Amino acid sequence: MALTGRAALIAVLATVVAYAAATPVAVLVVDLALLAAIGLDLVLAGRVKDLATTRSGTGTVRLGEPTEVTLTVANRGSRTVRGVLRDAWPPSAGATVTRHQISIPPGEIRRVVTPLHPTRRGDRPADRVTVRSVGPLGLAARQGAHFAPFVVRVLPPFASRCHLPSRLDRLRALDGRTAVMVRGQGTEFDSLREYVVGDDVRSIDWRATARTSDVTVRTWRPERDRQLLLVLDTGRLSAGRVGDAPRLDAAMDAALLLAALASHAGDRIDLFAYDRQVRAGVAGVSGSALLPALVSAMAPVEPALVETDMRGLASEVLRRGGRGSLVVLLTALDPEPVTAGLLPVLPSLTARHRVLLASVADTRIAELAAGRGDVDAVYAAAAAERMRGQRARTAALLGRRGVEVLDAPPEVLPPALADRYLELKAAGKL
Repeated sequence: MALTGRAALIAVLATVVAYAAATPVAVLVVDLALLAAIGLDLVLAGRVKDLATTRSGTGTVRLGEPTEVTLTVANRGSRTVRGVLRDAWPPSAGATVTRHQISIPPGEIRRVVTPLHPTRRGDRPADRVTVRSVGPLGLAARQGAHFAPFVVRVLPPFASRCHLPSRLDRLRALDGRTAVMVRGQGTEFDSLREYVVGDDVRSIDWRATARTSDVTVRTWRPERDRQLLLVLDTGRLSAGRVGDAPRLDAAMDAALLLAALASHAGDRIDLFAYDRQVRAGVAGVSGSALLPALVSAMAPVEPALVETDMRGLASEVLRRGGRGSLVVLLTALDPEPVTAGLLPVLPSLTARHRVLLASVADTRIAELAAGRGDVDAVYAAAAAERMRGQRARTAALLGRRGVEVLDAPPEVLPPALADRYLELKAAGKL
């Protein structure tokens, strides 16, 4: 039960009149009359429990894009339900309008639309539907809640997809239109052609040359159907914010661009997210179904405030990856976690796979390193330079252990990772 503003106003006026009469009987009569009116209004109000609610709409939306959810309310009772309906959502769902005026006669259906503009990635479940049904006198209202389960999955925005067309052009030039003359570990025989000055003499096919009057060379093309294993580190360091988003979101963006490019190249892409257990995984999906599967698996993954178990991560890589895979480890390049956690397990990974570590660099460090305005800025610049030096030494240490390292800001990392993949492809290292 709830009292309206009209009831409060009438109560105030009635109190003034009763005290003006200055008799106990007048006060009693006024109070009883008001209570009777409120009780009658409450009895005549439509019952909230006679309503049936369901939600419908698009179940997925990319972060930053608007969507709408429709709430259908059916009145199965014998009285009209009029009043206010509140369609509750968590703040991160970005519901701009949640309160709706309703008037539903018996046996009829009304639909209200709640616009959403989510501000965070992940699953955004709807909360309860609260209805305040006001009586015909407007003095009192019945109030109750219904649950209409509905979840909007907010997908990663994949902002780096704008870089995909240019990388696909480079891929087409590399694979199918321009045969490479680099004989590498990951190349396939393409065709024979006549030798020209500048060709690698190691590519000469002596048997074919013996059958013709000209020197003949073999051309090679990058192998297809290679496996890429994308590994998202969801430990505590992935929760650090760079700009307006966690490091994990930037790593996801880079993983999506690389997956889209490698899928067009004919390679097989698997992914899993790990901290101390597997948080999400995609395996055995190809073609047009790959990207939807990846974004759907990534969407609900959140950083865990625990130290990543690198031994468990390495065991999972060895279990999932076939020999000779390209393992792209999207993790932090912080010196202590790398030295204590990653370095001891590297030999088991590099013995079977080519490992590429991609890390999201904090743009704030570069800004602090350039500061010279006052004493505090100079100290901050010194600390930033020290951090940059530590990251550079850590990258060099990993390089000596056979790991390629890519350390770049969030907006630079996705295209830089795609470029590194194309370089490996062109060099026949996949």
